[in-house]
Amino acid sequence: MCTTADSGEIIILSDDDDDDDDGKDCENDLSCLIVEVEDVKKTDCVSASAALDEDLVVTFFRPAEVLPHARYDCPIHPFTTTDCETGVPVPGNQLFCDQCFCYICDKLASSCVMWCHSEMCHCNGHKNSPFWHNLRNTALLGGLKPFNLSLSEIDSHLRCAETMLQNFRQELSERFSSYAKGQTLQEIGLPLLNMQGLVHNYTPVYEFVSLFLNKADQQDGRAAAILNLGAAREFVTHFQVQGAFVVQTPMNNAAEAKVLLMQRVIASVQRQMVMADFSAEFVHKLQDFYKNLYFPAVLRSMRNSLCVRPWDDVLLVSVLKGQNVSGVRKDKGKKDILIEQISVVLLRTELLQRQCRYRELCRYLRVVQTDDSSIFQELQDLIPFFMCMHGDFTSALTSLFPSVNAPASSLSPRSFLFYLHIFETATAPKLMVFRPAQLGCSAAKWELIESAVPLKRAELVKFALRAQRCCCAVYTDSQCWTSLLQIVNTHRGSLTALPAPSNQFLQVCMSYLLIIVISMIFLFIIVF
Repeated sequence: MCTTADSGEIIILSDDDDDDDDGKDCENDLSCLIVEVEDVKKTDCVSASAALDEDLVVTFFRPAEVLPHARYDCPIHPFTTTDCETGVPVPGNQLFCDQCFCYICDKLASSCVMWCHSEMCHCNGHKNSPFWHNLRNTALLGGLKPFNLSLSEIDSHLRCAETMLQNFRQELSERFSSYAKGQTLQEIGLPLLNMQGLVHNYTPVYEFVSLFLNKADQQDGRAAAILNLGAAREFVTHFQVQGAFVVQTPMNNAAEAKVLLMQRVIASVQRQMVMADFSAEFVHKLQDFYKNLYFPAVLRSMRNSLCVRPWDDVLLVSVLKGQNVSGVRKDKGKKDILIEQISVVLLRTELLQRQCRYRELCRYLRVVQTDDSSIFQELQDLIPFFMCMHGDFTSALTSLFPSVNAPASSLSPRSFLFYLHIFETATAPKLMVFRPAQLGCSAAKWELIESAVPLKRAELVKFALRAQRCCCAVYTDSQCWTSLLQIVNTHRGSLTALPAPSNQFLQVCMSYLLIIVISMIFLFIIVF
């Protein structure tokens, strides 16, 4: 055991159990050995800090820079938090530095006119109070507050939309007040003797709202949706004022005009929801705003018109990917069915065609349910064309001749020739179609279909004969028969095709045909 004393002496104690060992030093024979330690002057040792001081030389320094911050985060002036103190400044809260910002106005505290204003002291505002947080949102969101948007969602387009809505709201109020007040016959240029009364014409109000909706549709996607719904919120509260006289103008009746305006708003917002790249959260906020609108009796049927599924909806995604072929999904015991308005189905059909997602479009049209069976049936009759555009001719032929409601039964001769040319050449024009009648009516350039292989002659003949059997219009059309005979008579690298008839054969056929015609004429004369 070894210990060090404070005097600098080291005391070594020996172990008595090792006395029998030979060859040990004489020092080990001692029971106690005292070693004196020589003092060393402190000046002879160079400290580490001194060495570091020689390597590090401070040439310049400056204090930390204070960045812009809210008043409650000021590092210079302490802040006292309160829940909703608005009457007077809390002691010390009215002080601010050059970088302090007002939490409510989101501008420098020195420029806030309500900083120490009685009954609304902005200097007491902070983020941990729901009262001040709501007050800040109201001040910064302005007219966009009813949409429940967050400040992070507000951009320059939405700021512009807010300004447009404020101006629209003010001018619309003036125009509706003028409508409710009415005009005399003399003011509208109908001076009738001994006739007293007012005329209430809603047409100027309708035209003003229509002009605003035109401007709204020209804005950015999110701004356009906000403007349309914001305008709807204002005009749905209008009412019909009965006057002594009725002027025969297109939109004289306020109730009828509101229906047309709301239909236009719904069509525009639906298009934005489907075509624009809106997040699911933003779509839900638009839908919640719309549901909270006031719907009078004439508009009550439109309450659910904006129930549009976002593209990342679980059921819709599973249908598009082919994972769900029934359009029904059970979620926590509730059945979710893919039912959409026909206007939404048409919009999705348009977008999927633009994106060349033909296979997903076919899956969607086979599964979705809608409220207009006639228009939807025309869309389903286009599934064979969409399968052709996907390059799957086999599935296209199967889709043309199902056991029920076969699209081939409603083919026109033009559509038959259109499909026949696609199957024969593996080419097709890039079309945007919504009805079978649009097939073959375009002058678009025919292009090769990717990964498509032309059908063999036997398959082409089989398709033509099946189409003629299903559709009387195709069976009785001479051009359809001519196209079929041309396919049959084409060599296509084979020598088994029928040769062209000789002139002698044609003359004999004409003679026999003439005899048959004459015989039929005589028979007709004898009978009648």
